[in-house]
Amino acid sequence: MNPEIAACGLFCGTCRKFVKDSCPGCHANGKATWCGVRTCCIQHGWQSCAQCTLIPLDECRKFSNFMGKLFGLIFRSDRRGCIERIRKVGENAFAEEMRLSGSYNRPIRK
Repeated sequence: MNPEIAACGLFCGTCRKFVKDSCPGCHANGKATWCGVRTCCIQHGWQSCAQCTLIPLDECRKFSNFMGKLFGLIFRSDRRGCIERIRKVGENAFAEEMRLSGSYNRPIRK
């Protein structure tokens, strides 16, 4: 399990708090029990929603909920794009791309 990749696909590895060890990242963050996406991924043993084959991402109420949309708007994040990129290139390549770009919420489109 890569601690740099959050359950929703965002990349913790370039987050200031994660880099400074003041946040353990998504999966190890015991305070993040409020996150339905995180809970679902942990229950199924998945790194992220990219591994889910139970339901299309568009239909998932945990991923496409009000808070997720609000978070995306406020932080200009593209969780769906991150999940699609992980599915296309894999977790390791995605993490490397995000490290090189310095972004945590906008995947590189290739």
